[in-house]
Amino acid sequence: MGDPGRLGRHDSWEGVRAVVAGFGVSGFAAADNLLHLGAAVTALDEKPAEGERAEKAQLLEVLGAKIRLGEGATATLPDDTDLLVTSPGWRPSAALLAQARDRGIPIWGEVELAWRLRDPDHPAPWLAITGTNGKTTTTEMLDTILRTAGLRSVAVGNVGRPIVEAVMDPTPYDVFAVELSSFQLHYTESMAAESAAVLNVAEDHLDWYDDLGGMAGYAADKGRVFERVSRACVYNVADETTRRLVEEADVVEGARAIGFTLGMPGVGMLGVVEDILVDRAFIEERATSAAELCQIGDLASPAPHFVQNALAAAALARAHGVSQAAVRDGLRAFRPGGHRITVVAEKDGVTWVDDSKATNPHAAKSSLLAYDPVVWVAGGLAKGATFDELVETVKGRLRAVVLTGRDRDVIAQALARHAPDVPVVTAGTSETGVDVMRQVVAAAAGLAQPGDTVLMAPGCASMDQFRDYAARGDAFAAAVREHTGH
Repeated sequence: MGDPGRLGRHDSWEGVRAVVAGFGVSGFAAADNLLHLGAAVTALDEKPAEGERAEKAQLLEVLGAKIRLGEGATATLPDDTDLLVTSPGWRPSAALLAQARDRGIPIWGEVELAWRLRDPDHPAPWLAITGTNGKTTTTEMLDTILRTAGLRSVAVGNVGRPIVEAVMDPTPYDVFAVELSSFQLHYTESMAAESAAVLNVAEDHLDWYDDLGGMAGYAADKGRVFERVSRACVYNVADETTRRLVEEADVVEGARAIGFTLGMPGVGMLGVVEDILVDRAFIEERATSAAELCQIGDLASPAPHFVQNALAAAALARAHGVSQAAVRDGLRAFRPGGHRITVVAEKDGVTWVDDSKATNPHAAKSSLLAYDPVVWVAGGLAKGATFDELVETVKGRLRAVVLTGRDRDVIAQALARHAPDVPVVTAGTSETGVDVMRQVVAAAAGLAQPGDTVLMAPGCASMDQFRDYAARGDAFAAAVREHTGH
């Protein structure tokens, strides 16, 4: 039996029998790299071998892996397993993971595997980002800043390339910008980021955490990103939970707590003075002054949550030693990816905005607070979340609401309780794809007035009617363009 806990990238993994649970992007990357290290690999997934999945399975079988895909494939953990590497979406209660725990077999996520496979000759630091919302935007912002500073950087983890693949790249990186979900953090145990940020903590994925402490368990997993940090723990001054997670973290002596705020920053913080993003944490004269980073007008969006993301990315970059000029130029150059507060069309005084990435109430609230008045398009899979606090906060901005998706009634009930005078229309609930959005867009167009924004910020996941949030956003954009002729 091999002992994977003692092995790294320059060791032979021959004799280690590794099982990879889940054959998605991260699962394939884990299986592929374990094979190259010499481990005996078995990959398991309940989803059948179809399309690209079948091609990847065939490739790994040629390299010597055992691939079991399809219903029932994950019911039993092989008897001779030394290590189980799980994909992040797998709940700890899954049969395969429960069997591993009962037998004392180590369970790693792909992130933990990647951390253990770092090159000891070129141990590029990790700058890690988590939070309920804004992770991807902040990670991509940070990566842009780092590359603007002349560093060989890459965005990895929950965005971009699988992290194990990037870590094993034969050409070493200078630094990694690492987006981490609570699921990924749940399965880490030795990762030690140079600096880390928790952007915010709000209700999300509570169905996953049903038997793991609910909201407290979710927050605790977010807080794991701060463990063993050596330079800076970045927190959101407006979110008390993020501050508490810093206070509770076991960090390397000398690590600093760095806050970010949309208001005037105190010493040791980044914030906003008039319309200028400033640093009062990483300059020698921070007791009496602040250093200008950029203006809000330099950013791709003035939305408050977008400015917060920029401050968090700047804090991590500054902690790593990046200059003020590189932060400024990187933030100026950055443009967010699709389906994040993206203007799709403007016609007859109505602006149509796609924020399909807003897959929980906290993200939807951030988006809604950037526009007024709004025809709000919402609904999908609520994942156990509630909408009362969101509706109570934004009700004064709502012209009307168009609901669709499986859990639309959860939102409708919150609207009835807190905004009973706001018109609510249901559309496209029995359709999928573009057909849903044709009906939704037609309904929204009938409610919108000149000066309004029709904002699709669903507050829910998409898989009841779409493949993912990107497919939902694409369908919305296509229906809007069809309707407006743009």
